[in-house]
Amino acid sequence: MVCLKLYLLIFLLFFLSLLCLGQMTDLLYTEKELVQSLREYIKAEETKLASVKSWANKLDALTRVSTTDPEGYLAHPVNAYKLMKRLNTEWNELESLVLQNPSDGFISNMSVHRQYFPDEEDETGAAKALMRLQDTYQLDSEAFSKGKLPGMQSDAFLTVDDCFDMGKTAYNDADYYHAVLWMQQSLKQLDAGEEAATTKAEILDYLSYSVYQMGDLPRAIELTRRLVAIDPSHQRAGGNLRYFEKLLFKQLNELNQAYQPASEEPIQLGTYNRPKDHLPERETYEALCRGEGIKLTEAKRSRLFCRYQDGFRNPRLLLKPMKEEDEWDSPHIVRYLDVLSSEEIDKIKELAKPRLARATVRDPKTGVLTTAQYRVSKSAWLEGEDDPVIARVNQRIEDITGLTVDTAELLQVANYGVGGQYEPHYDFSRRDEPDAFKRLGTGNRVATFLNYMSDVTAGGATVFPDFGAAIWPRKGTAVFWYNLFKSGEGDYRTRHAACPVLVGSKWVSNKWIHERGQEFRRPCGLTEVD
Repeated sequence: MVCLKLYLLIFLLFFLSLLCLGQMTDLLYTEKELVQSLREYIKAEETKLASVKSWANKLDALTRVSTTDPEGYLAHPVNAYKLMKRLNTEWNELESLVLQNPSDGFISNMSVHRQYFPDEEDETGAAKALMRLQDTYQLDSEAFSKGKLPGMQSDAFLTVDDCFDMGKTAYNDADYYHAVLWMQQSLKQLDAGEEAATTKAEILDYLSYSVYQMGDLPRAIELTRRLVAIDPSHQRAGGNLRYFEKLLFKQLNELNQAYQPASEEPIQLGTYNRPKDHLPERETYEALCRGEGIKLTEAKRSRLFCRYQDGFRNPRLLLKPMKEEDEWDSPHIVRYLDVLSSEEIDKIKELAKPRLARATVRDPKTGVLTTAQYRVSKSAWLEGEDDPVIARVNQRIEDITGLTVDTAELLQVANYGVGGQYEPHYDFSRRDEPDAFKRLGTGNRVATFLNYMSDVTAGGATVFPDFGAAIWPRKGTAVFWYNLFKSGEGDYRTRHAACPVLVGSKWVSNKWIHERGQEFRRPCGLTEVD
Protein backbone atom coordinates (compact mmCIF):
# COMPACT_ATOMS: atom_id res chain seq x y z
CA MET A 1 0.00 0.00 0.00
CA VAL A 2 2.83 2.33 0.85
CA CYS A 3 4.53 1.46 -2.42
CA LEU A 4 1.35 2.28 -4.32
CA LYS A 5 1.02 5.65 -2.61
CA LEU A 6 4.69 6.31 -3.26
CA TYR A 7 4.22 5.36 -6.90
CA LEU A 8 1.15 7.60 -7.23
CA LEU A 9 3.00 10.49 -5.58
CA ILE A 10 5.96 10.07 -7.91
CA PHE A 11 3.61 9.95 -10.93
CA LEU A 12 1.71 13.02 -9.74
CA LEU A 13 4.91 14.97 -9.20
CA PHE A 14 6.16 13.88 -12.61
CA PHE A 15 2.86 14.95 -14.21
CA LEU A 16 2.95 18.29 -12.44
CA SER A 17 6.53 18.75 -13.51
CA LEU A 18 5.52 18.04 -17.10
CA LEU A 19 2.66 20.58 -16.82
CA CYS A 20 4.88 23.27 -15.41
CA LEU A 21 7.52 22.55 -18.00
CA GLY A 22 4.93 22.85 -20.74
CA GLN A 23 3.60 26.09 -19.30
CA MET A 24 7.09 27.46 -18.99
CA THR A 25 7.75 26.51 -22.59
CA ASP A 26 4.60 28.34 -23.64
CA LEU A 27 5.72 31.35 -21.67
CA LEU A 28 9.03 31.24 -23.49
CA TYR A 29 7.19 31.38 -26.81
CA THR A 30 4.93 34.10 -25.43
CA GLU A 31 7.98 36.06 -24.39
CA LYS A 32 9.43 35.63 -27.86
CA GLU A 33 6.21 36.99 -29.34
CA LEU A 34 6.34 39.90 -26.90
CA VAL A 35 9.92 40.62 -27.91
CA GLN A 36 8.88 40.58 -31.56
CA SER A 37 5.95 42.80 -30.74
CA LEU A 38 8.30 45.10 -28.84
CA ARG A 39 10.62 45.27 -31.84
CA GLU A 40 7.68 46.10 -34.09
CA TYR A 41 6.64 48.77 -31.61
CA ILE A 42 10.19 50.17 -31.58
CA LYS A 43 10.27 50.07 -35.38
CA ALA A 44 6.92 51.84 -35.54
CA GLU A 45 8.16 54.45 -33.06
CA GLU A 46 11.36 54.93 -35.07
CA THR A 47 9.35 55.24 -38.28
CA LYS A 48 7.06 57.75 -36.60
CA LEU A 49 10.03 59.63 -35.14
CA ALA A 50 11.74 59.66 -38.53
CA SER A 51 8.56 61.08 -40.04
CA VAL A 52 8.32 63.72 -37.32
CA LYS A 53 12.01 64.58 -37.81
CA SER A 54 11.43 64.90 -41.54
CA TRP A 55 8.48 67.21 -40.84
CA ALA A 56 10.56 69.25 -38.40
CA ASN A 57 13.49 69.61 -40.83
CA LYS A 58 11.21 70.60 -43.70
CA LEU A 59 9.22 73.09 -41.62
CA ASP A 60 12.34 74.47 -39.94
CA ALA A 61 13.87 75.26 -43.32
CA LEU A 62 10.56 76.67 -44.53
CA THR A 63 10.00 78.91 -41.50
CA ARG A 64 13.57 80.20 -41.63
CA VAL A 65 12.88 81.44 -45.17
CA SER A 66 9.32 82.66 -44.52
CA THR A 67 10.09 84.61 -41.33
CA THR A 68 13.08 86.38 -42.82
CA ASP A 69 10.66 88.55 -44.80
CA PRO A 70 7.08 87.56 -43.85
CA GLU A 71 5.31 90.08 -46.06
CA GLY A 72 7.60 89.36 -48.98
CA TYR A 73 7.07 85.61 -48.58
CA LEU A 74 3.28 85.95 -48.34
CA ALA A 75 3.28 88.36 -51.26
CA HIS A 76 3.46 85.31 -53.52
CA PRO A 77 -0.08 83.87 -53.76
CA VAL A 78 1.17 80.28 -53.99
CA ASN A 79 3.02 80.69 -50.65
CA ALA A 80 -0.11 82.18 -49.07
CA TYR A 81 -2.27 79.30 -50.33
CA LYS A 82 0.19 76.66 -49.16
CA LEU A 83 0.40 78.29 -45.72
CA MET A 84 -3.39 78.00 -45.43
CA LYS A 85 -3.24 74.40 -46.60
CA ARG A 86 -0.38 73.46 -44.27
CA LEU A 87 -2.00 74.86 -41.16
CA ASN A 88 -5.49 73.55 -41.96
CA THR A 89 -4.61 70.11 -43.36
CA GLU A 90 -1.01 69.03 -42.98
CA TRP A 91 -0.53 70.08 -39.36
CA ASN A 92 -3.66 68.04 -38.56
CA GLU A 93 -1.94 65.02 -40.12
CA LEU A 94 1.14 65.67 -37.99
CA GLU A 95 -1.04 65.93 -34.89
CA SER A 96 -2.66 62.58 -35.71
CA LEU A 97 0.78 61.03 -36.16
CA VAL A 98 1.95 62.22 -32.76
CA LEU A 99 -1.34 61.19 -31.14
CA GLN A 100 -0.61 57.55 -31.98
CA ASN A 101 1.49 57.68 -28.81
CA PRO A 102 0.37 60.87 -27.08
CA SER A 103 2.95 63.49 -26.37
CA ASP A 104 1.43 65.81 -23.78
CA GLY A 105 3.81 68.68 -24.41
CA PHE A 106 3.21 68.80 -28.14
CA ILE A 107 -0.56 68.33 -27.91
CA SER A 108 -0.82 70.98 -25.21
CA ASN A 109 1.10 73.37 -27.42
CA MET A 110 -1.12 72.50 -30.39
CA SER A 111 -4.23 73.11 -28.30
CA VAL A 112 -3.02 76.55 -27.29
CA HIS A 113 -2.27 77.61 -30.86
CA ARG A 114 -5.10 75.82 -32.65
CA GLN A 115 -7.54 78.67 -32.00
CA TYR A 116 -5.40 80.87 -34.22
CA PHE A 117 -5.03 78.40 -37.07
CA PRO A 118 -6.89 78.91 -40.34
CA ASP A 119 -9.84 76.59 -40.82
CA GLU A 120 -11.23 74.81 -43.86
CA GLU A 121 -13.05 77.96 -44.97
CA ASP A 122 -9.75 79.87 -44.97
CA GLU A 123 -8.02 77.19 -47.05
CA THR A 124 -10.94 77.20 -49.50
CA GLY A 125 -10.80 80.99 -49.66
CA ALA A 126 -7.09 80.91 -50.48
CA ALA A 127 -7.72 78.39 -53.28
CA LYS A 128 -10.47 80.57 -54.72
CA ALA A 129 -8.12 83.56 -54.52
CA LEU A 130 -5.63 81.74 -56.77
CA MET A 131 -8.42 81.03 -59.26
CA ARG A 132 -9.48 84.67 -59.14
CA LEU A 133 -5.93 85.71 -59.99
CA GLN A 134 -5.78 83.07 -62.70
CA ASP A 135 -8.85 84.57 -64.38
CA THR A 136 -8.03 88.25 -63.95
CA TYR A 137 -4.43 88.03 -65.11
CA GLN A 138 -4.94 85.16 -67.60
CA LEU A 139 -2.40 82.84 -65.97
CA ASP A 140 -2.56 79.16 -66.78
CA SER A 141 -2.43 76.51 -64.08
CA GLU A 142 1.09 75.46 -65.05
CA ALA A 143 2.41 78.98 -64.44
CA PHE A 144 0.94 78.87 -60.95
CA SER A 145 2.13 75.34 -60.25
CA LYS A 146 5.70 76.40 -61.08
CA GLY A 147 5.40 79.73 -59.24
CA LYS A 148 5.94 81.74 -62.42
CA LEU A 149 4.29 85.10 -61.82
CA PRO A 150 4.96 88.52 -63.37
CA GLY A 151 7.66 90.47 -61.59
CA MET A 152 8.73 87.66 -59.27
CA GLN A 153 11.31 84.91 -59.29
CA SER A 154 10.38 82.21 -56.79
CA ASP A 155 10.84 78.54 -56.04
CA ALA A 156 7.24 78.28 -54.80
CA PHE A 157 5.44 75.42 -56.53
CA LEU A 158 2.27 73.34 -56.36
CA THR A 159 2.47 69.55 -56.21
CA VAL A 160 0.15 67.02 -57.83
CA ASP A 161 -1.77 66.84 -54.57
CA ASP A 162 -1.96 70.64 -54.30
CA CYS A 163 -3.38 70.92 -57.83
CA PHE A 164 -5.81 68.10 -57.10
CA ASP A 165 -7.02 69.87 -53.96
CA MET A 166 -7.45 73.08 -55.96
CA GLY A 167 -9.55 71.17 -58.47
CA LYS A 168 -11.64 69.59 -55.71
CA THR A 169 -12.30 73.01 -54.18
CA ALA A 170 -13.69 74.20 -57.51
CA TYR A 171 -15.58 70.95 -58.12
CA ASN A 172 -17.28 71.08 -54.72
CA ASP A 173 -18.40 74.60 -55.57
CA ALA A 174 -19.84 73.37 -58.91
CA ASP A 175 -17.15 75.46 -60.62
CA TYR A 176 -16.35 72.92 -63.32
CA TYR A 177 -14.42 75.44 -65.42
CA HIS A 178 -11.65 75.73 -62.83
CA ALA A 179 -12.02 72.10 -61.77
CA VAL A 180 -11.03 71.09 -65.32
CA LEU A 181 -7.99 73.40 -65.37
CA TRP A 182 -6.60 72.18 -62.04
CA MET A 183 -7.42 68.49 -62.46
CA GLN A 184 -5.75 68.61 -65.88
CA GLN A 185 -2.63 70.19 -64.32
CA SER A 186 -2.62 67.57 -61.58
CA LEU A 187 -2.84 64.81 -64.19
CA LYS A 188 -0.10 66.41 -66.28
CA GLN A 189 2.33 66.50 -63.35
CA LEU A 190 1.46 62.93 -62.35
CA ASP A 191 2.04 61.71 -65.91
CA ALA A 192 5.41 63.48 -65.83
CA GLY A 193 6.48 61.17 -63.01
CA GLU A 194 5.90 63.32 -59.96
CA GLU A 195 5.16 61.27 -56.85
CA ALA A 196 1.81 61.86 -55.15
CA ALA A 197 -0.70 60.41 -52.74
CA THR A 198 -3.44 61.15 -55.26
CA THR A 199 -4.03 58.37 -57.79
CA LYS A 200 -4.57 58.78 -61.52
CA ALA A 201 -8.00 57.15 -61.17
CA GLU A 202 -9.07 59.79 -58.64
CA ILE A 203 -8.00 62.62 -60.95
CA LEU A 204 -9.65 61.09 -64.03
CA ASP A 205 -12.88 60.57 -62.09
CA TYR A 206 -13.18 64.29 -61.28
CA LEU A 207 -11.72 65.47 -64.57
CA SER A 208 -13.96 63.41 -66.87
CA TYR A 209 -17.15 64.52 -65.14
CA SER A 210 -16.04 68.17 -65.06
CA VAL A 211 -15.24 68.04 -68.78
CA TYR A 212 -18.71 66.58 -69.39
CA GLN A 213 -20.21 69.49 -67.43
CA MET A 214 -18.32 71.86 -69.74
CA GLY A 215 -20.12 70.25 -72.70
CA ASP A 216 -17.12 68.45 -74.23
CA LEU A 217 -18.55 64.94 -74.64
CA PRO A 218 -15.81 63.48 -76.91
CA ARG A 219 -13.11 64.36 -74.40
CA ALA A 220 -15.26 63.24 -71.47
CA ILE A 221 -15.63 59.85 -73.18
CA GLU A 222 -11.90 59.56 -73.88
CA LEU A 223 -11.03 60.41 -70.25
CA THR A 224 -13.65 58.00 -68.88
CA ARG A 225 -12.26 55.22 -71.07
CA ARG A 226 -8.84 55.85 -69.55
CA LEU A 227 -10.41 55.61 -66.10
CA VAL A 228 -12.10 52.30 -66.94
CA ALA A 229 -8.83 50.91 -68.30
CA ILE A 230 -7.08 51.79 -65.02
CA ASP A 231 -9.91 50.69 -62.73
CA PRO A 232 -12.45 48.39 -64.47
CA SER A 233 -14.39 47.96 -61.21
CA HIS A 234 -14.86 51.69 -60.63
CA GLN A 235 -18.40 52.16 -59.35
CA ARG A 236 -19.28 55.13 -61.58
CA ALA A 237 -16.96 54.98 -64.58
CA GLY A 238 -18.76 52.25 -66.54
CA GLY A 239 -22.18 53.83 -66.13
CA ASN A 240 -20.85 57.30 -66.97
CA LEU A 241 -19.13 55.97 -70.11
CA ARG A 242 -22.32 54.36 -71.41
CA TYR A 243 -24.31 57.50 -70.64
CA PHE A 244 -21.79 59.83 -72.30
CA GLU A 245 -21.59 57.66 -75.45
CA LYS A 246 -25.37 57.41 -75.72
CA LEU A 247 -25.74 61.17 -75.27
CA LEU A 248 -23.04 61.97 -77.85
CA PHE A 249 -24.42 59.69 -80.56
CA LYS A 250 -27.90 61.07 -79.97
CA GLN A 251 -26.56 64.58 -80.54
CA LEU A 252 -24.64 63.51 -83.64
CA ASN A 253 -27.76 61.86 -85.11
CA GLU A 254 -29.85 64.96 -84.46
CA LEU A 255 -27.25 67.16 -86.12
CA ASN A 256 -26.50 64.58 -88.86
CA GLN A 257 -22.80 64.78 -88.08
CA ALA A 258 -20.04 62.15 -88.03
CA TYR A 259 -18.15 61.25 -84.87
CA GLN A 260 -14.97 63.24 -84.35
CA PRO A 261 -12.39 61.88 -81.88
CA ALA A 262 -11.52 64.03 -78.90
CA SER A 263 -8.82 66.64 -79.35
CA GLU A 264 -5.36 65.48 -78.32
CA GLU A 265 -4.39 69.02 -77.33
CA PRO A 266 -4.08 69.41 -73.54
CA ILE A 267 -6.77 71.42 -71.80
CA GLN A 268 -5.51 74.88 -70.90
CA LEU A 269 -6.69 78.42 -70.32
CA GLY A 270 -8.94 79.31 -73.23
CA THR A 271 -9.89 75.74 -74.21
CA TYR A 272 -13.36 76.32 -72.72
CA ASN A 273 -15.31 79.53 -72.33
CA ARG A 274 -15.44 80.86 -68.83
CA PRO A 275 -19.05 81.02 -67.58
CA LYS A 276 -20.64 84.46 -67.29
CA ASP A 277 -21.31 85.85 -63.84
CA HIS A 278 -23.11 88.72 -62.13
CA LEU A 279 -20.69 91.45 -63.23
CA PRO A 280 -21.67 93.08 -66.56
CA GLU A 281 -18.30 94.77 -67.10
CA ARG A 282 -16.23 91.74 -66.08
CA GLU A 283 -14.09 91.65 -69.25
CA THR A 284 -13.45 95.41 -69.25
CA TYR A 285 -12.62 95.44 -65.56
CA GLU A 286 -10.16 92.54 -65.77
CA ALA A 287 -8.52 93.92 -68.92
CA LEU A 288 -7.85 97.20 -67.10
CA CYS A 289 -6.38 95.24 -64.20
CA ARG A 290 -3.91 93.69 -66.67
CA GLY A 291 -3.08 97.13 -68.05
CA GLU A 292 -5.07 96.53 -71.24
CA GLY A 293 -7.79 98.74 -72.69
CA ILE A 294 -6.65 101.89 -70.88
CA LYS A 295 -8.04 104.89 -72.76
CA LEU A 296 -5.41 107.42 -71.81
CA THR A 297 -4.78 108.68 -75.34
CA GLU A 298 -2.10 111.18 -76.25
CA ALA A 299 -4.79 113.83 -76.75
CA LYS A 300 -6.15 113.18 -73.27
CA ARG A 301 -2.67 113.01 -71.77
CA SER A 302 -1.95 116.46 -73.18
CA ARG A 303 -4.78 117.86 -71.05
CA LEU A 304 -3.30 116.50 -67.83
CA PHE A 305 -0.95 118.68 -65.78
CA CYS A 306 0.95 118.74 -62.49
CA ARG A 307 1.10 121.65 -60.08
CA TYR A 308 1.71 122.73 -56.52
CA GLN A 309 -1.47 122.92 -54.47
CA ASP A 310 -1.70 125.06 -51.33
CA GLY A 311 -5.27 124.15 -50.37
CA PHE A 312 -6.68 127.50 -51.39
CA ARG A 313 -4.04 129.44 -49.44
CA ASN A 314 -4.25 127.18 -46.41
CA PRO A 315 -1.65 128.39 -43.84
CA ARG A 316 -0.44 124.82 -43.23
CA LEU A 317 0.35 124.37 -46.94
CA LEU A 318 1.76 127.77 -47.85
CA LEU A 319 5.35 126.90 -46.98
CA LYS A 320 5.11 123.32 -48.16
CA PRO A 321 2.40 122.94 -50.81
CA MET A 322 1.30 119.52 -52.02
CA LYS A 323 2.48 118.14 -55.34
CA GLU A 324 -0.67 117.46 -57.38
CA GLU A 325 -0.86 115.44 -60.60
CA ASP A 326 -3.87 115.00 -62.86
CA GLU A 327 -4.70 111.32 -63.38
CA TRP A 328 -7.86 111.97 -65.43
CA ASP A 329 -9.61 115.06 -66.72
CA SER A 330 -13.31 114.17 -66.61
CA PRO A 331 -14.25 113.11 -64.06
CA HIS A 332 -11.36 114.92 -62.49
CA ILE A 333 -9.09 112.53 -60.57
CA VAL A 334 -5.90 113.84 -59.00
CA ARG A 335 -2.95 112.23 -57.26
CA TYR A 336 -1.07 113.90 -54.42
CA LEU A 337 2.57 113.01 -53.81
CA ASP A 338 4.29 112.66 -50.42
CA VAL A 339 1.03 112.73 -48.51
CA LEU A 340 2.12 110.20 -45.90
CA SER A 341 5.64 109.61 -44.62
CA SER A 342 7.00 106.10 -44.07
CA GLU A 343 6.89 106.70 -40.30
CA GLU A 344 3.23 107.72 -40.46
CA ILE A 345 2.39 104.69 -42.60
CA ASP A 346 4.13 102.36 -40.15
CA LYS A 347 2.19 103.89 -37.25
CA ILE A 348 -1.16 103.61 -39.03
CA LYS A 349 -0.48 99.96 -39.86
CA GLU A 350 0.61 99.30 -36.27
CA LEU A 351 -2.65 100.77 -34.96
CA ALA A 352 -4.78 98.93 -37.52
CA LYS A 353 -3.31 95.41 -37.37
CA PRO A 354 -4.91 94.33 -34.05
CA ARG A 355 -8.31 95.53 -35.30
CA LEU A 356 -8.27 94.10 -38.80
CA ALA A 357 -11.37 92.09 -39.63
CA ARG A 358 -13.01 90.85 -42.83
CA ALA A 359 -14.21 93.94 -44.70
CA THR A 360 -17.96 94.42 -45.00
CA VAL A 361 -20.29 96.11 -47.47
CA ARG A 362 -23.65 97.73 -46.85
CA ASP A 363 -26.69 95.82 -48.14
CA PRO A 364 -28.52 98.38 -50.32
CA LYS A 365 -31.93 97.03 -49.31
CA THR A 366 -31.49 96.58 -45.55
CA GLY A 367 -28.59 98.94 -44.84
CA VAL A 368 -26.97 96.16 -42.78
CA LEU A 369 -23.21 95.59 -43.05
CA THR A 370 -22.30 92.14 -44.33
CA THR A 371 -19.39 90.30 -45.97
CA ALA A 372 -19.42 89.66 -49.71
CA GLN A 373 -17.32 87.62 -52.15
CA TYR A 374 -16.83 90.67 -54.37
CA ARG A 375 -14.96 92.44 -51.57
CA VAL A 376 -12.07 90.40 -50.21
CA SER A 377 -9.90 92.32 -47.79
CA LYS A 378 -9.46 93.07 -44.11
CA SER A 379 -10.14 96.50 -42.70
CA ALA A 380 -10.06 98.52 -39.50
CA TRP A 381 -11.46 101.91 -38.51
CA LEU A 382 -9.29 104.49 -36.74
CA GLU A 383 -10.41 107.62 -34.88
CA GLY A 384 -8.49 110.85 -34.45
CA GLU A 385 -8.42 110.20 -30.71
CA ASP A 386 -6.58 106.90 -31.23
CA ASP A 387 -3.26 108.58 -31.94
CA PRO A 388 -1.92 112.04 -32.91
CA VAL A 389 -0.89 110.58 -36.28
CA ILE A 390 -4.55 109.85 -37.18
CA ALA A 391 -5.62 113.33 -36.12
CA ARG A 392 -2.79 114.78 -38.21
CA VAL A 393 -3.77 112.74 -41.29
CA ASN A 394 -7.42 113.82 -40.95
CA GLN A 395 -6.35 117.46 -40.73
CA ARG A 396 -4.09 117.04 -43.77
CA ILE A 397 -6.96 115.62 -45.85
CA GLU A 398 -9.09 118.60 -44.88
CA ASP A 399 -6.31 121.04 -45.75
CA ILE A 400 -5.67 119.47 -49.16
CA THR A 401 -9.29 119.09 -50.27
CA GLY A 402 -10.74 122.20 -48.69
CA LEU A 403 -13.61 120.03 -47.40
CA THR A 404 -14.48 119.52 -43.76
CA VAL A 405 -13.86 116.06 -42.32
CA ASP A 406 -16.02 116.73 -39.27
CA THR A 407 -18.85 114.82 -40.97
CA ALA A 408 -16.60 112.29 -42.71
CA GLU A 409 -16.43 108.63 -41.79
CA LEU A 410 -13.54 107.36 -39.70
CA LEU A 411 -10.25 106.62 -41.45
CA GLN A 412 -10.62 103.13 -42.87
CA VAL A 413 -7.44 101.08 -43.20
CA ALA A 414 -7.59 98.10 -45.54
CA ASN A 415 -5.15 95.35 -46.36
CA TYR A 416 -5.51 93.36 -49.58
CA GLY A 417 -3.49 90.17 -49.44
CA VAL A 418 -3.34 87.29 -51.93
CA GLY A 419 -6.18 87.73 -54.39
CA GLY A 420 -7.59 90.63 -52.36
CA GLN A 421 -10.00 92.72 -54.39
CA TYR A 422 -13.07 94.94 -54.42
CA GLU A 423 -15.06 94.44 -57.63
CA PRO A 424 -16.64 97.43 -59.44
CA HIS A 425 -18.83 99.45 -57.08
CA TYR A 426 -19.98 102.97 -56.28
CA ASP A 427 -18.86 104.77 -53.15
CA PHE A 428 -22.05 106.86 -53.08
CA SER A 429 -25.62 105.68 -52.49
CA ARG A 430 -27.91 105.56 -55.51
CA ARG A 431 -31.54 106.60 -55.81
CA ASP A 432 -32.74 103.05 -55.19
CA GLU A 433 -31.00 103.01 -51.79
CA PRO A 434 -31.89 106.38 -50.24
CA ASP A 435 -31.44 105.14 -46.66
CA ALA A 436 -27.89 103.81 -47.07
CA PHE A 437 -26.32 106.53 -44.89
CA LYS A 438 -29.45 107.65 -43.04
CA ARG A 439 -28.05 106.34 -39.76
CA LEU A 440 -25.04 108.66 -40.07
CA GLY A 441 -27.18 111.73 -40.70
CA THR A 442 -24.44 113.34 -42.80
CA GLY A 443 -25.83 112.92 -46.31
CA ASN A 444 -24.24 111.07 -49.18
CA ARG A 445 -20.55 110.44 -49.79
CA VAL A 446 -19.49 113.49 -51.75
CA ALA A 447 -15.83 112.53 -52.26
CA THR A 448 -13.22 109.80 -51.74
CA PHE A 449 -9.65 110.37 -50.54
CA LEU A 450 -7.56 107.21 -50.97
CA ASN A 451 -4.05 106.84 -49.49
CA TYR A 452 -1.70 104.22 -50.91
CA MET A 453 0.44 102.91 -48.05
CA SER A 454 2.49 100.35 -49.96
CA ASP A 455 3.87 99.61 -53.37
CA VAL A 456 2.48 96.52 -55.07
CA THR A 457 4.76 94.35 -57.21
CA ALA A 458 1.98 93.21 -59.55
CA GLY A 459 -1.76 93.86 -59.69
CA GLY A 460 -3.74 95.92 -57.20
CA ALA A 461 -4.61 98.86 -59.46
CA THR A 462 -7.63 101.10 -58.89
CA VAL A 463 -9.58 101.00 -62.15
CA PHE A 464 -12.60 102.86 -63.55
CA PRO A 465 -14.29 100.62 -66.15
CA ASP A 466 -16.69 103.31 -67.37
CA PHE A 467 -14.00 105.47 -68.91
CA GLY A 468 -10.99 103.13 -68.99
CA ALA A 469 -8.66 104.53 -66.34
CA ALA A 470 -6.19 102.57 -64.25
CA ILE A 471 -4.33 104.08 -61.29
CA TRP A 472 -1.42 102.10 -59.87
CA PRO A 473 -0.48 102.13 -56.18
CA ARG A 474 2.54 104.23 -55.21
CA LYS A 475 3.50 104.28 -51.57
CA GLY A 476 2.97 107.62 -49.85
CA THR A 477 0.70 109.03 -52.56
CA ALA A 478 -3.07 109.56 -52.51
CA VAL A 479 -5.80 109.94 -55.11
CA PHE A 480 -8.93 112.07 -54.78
CA TRP A 481 -12.16 112.35 -56.72
CA TYR A 482 -15.72 113.58 -56.27
CA ASN A 483 -18.48 110.98 -56.24
CA LEU A 484 -21.24 113.57 -56.62
CA PHE A 485 -21.78 116.47 -58.95
CA LYS A 486 -22.21 119.88 -57.31
CA SER A 487 -25.96 119.39 -57.68
CA GLY A 488 -25.79 116.40 -55.33
CA GLU A 489 -26.53 113.93 -58.13
CA GLY A 490 -24.32 110.85 -58.27
CA ASP A 491 -21.57 110.72 -60.88
CA TYR A 492 -22.08 107.19 -62.21
CA ARG A 493 -18.81 107.38 -64.10
CA THR A 494 -16.97 106.96 -60.79
CA ARG A 495 -17.84 103.27 -60.52
CA HIS A 496 -14.45 101.78 -59.68
CA ALA A 497 -12.70 98.64 -58.46
CA ALA A 498 -9.64 97.49 -56.55
CA CYS A 499 -7.99 94.89 -58.77
CA PRO A 500 -6.82 91.62 -57.18
CA VAL A 501 -3.30 91.77 -55.77
CA LEU A 502 -1.21 89.35 -57.83
CA VAL A 503 2.16 89.74 -56.11
CA GLY A 504 2.62 91.79 -52.97
CA SER A 505 0.54 93.16 -50.14
CA LYS A 506 -1.58 96.24 -50.70
CA TRP A 507 -2.21 98.63 -47.81
CA VAL A 508 -4.54 101.60 -48.25
CA SER A 509 -6.42 104.00 -46.03
CA ASN A 510 -9.37 106.02 -47.18
CA LYS A 511 -11.57 108.84 -46.00
CA TRP A 512 -15.14 109.01 -47.24
CA ILE A 513 -16.18 112.65 -47.05
CA HIS A 514 -19.93 113.39 -46.69
CA GLU A 515 -22.17 116.21 -47.92
CA ARG A 516 -23.07 117.85 -44.63
CA GLY A 517 -20.82 120.77 -43.77
CA GLN A 518 -19.69 121.30 -47.36
CA GLU A 519 -22.46 123.78 -48.26
CA PHE A 520 -20.10 126.78 -48.32
CA ARG A 521 -16.96 124.85 -49.20
CA ARG A 522 -18.41 123.33 -52.35
CA PRO A 523 -21.50 125.33 -53.36
CA CYS A 524 -24.17 123.85 -55.64
CA GLY A 525 -23.74 124.20 -59.41
CA LEU A 526 -26.21 125.68 -61.86
CA THR A 527 -26.86 122.44 -63.70
CA GLU A 528 -27.28 118.80 -62.74
CA VAL A 529 -23.82 117.84 -63.99
CA ASP A 530 -21.70 120.79 -62.89
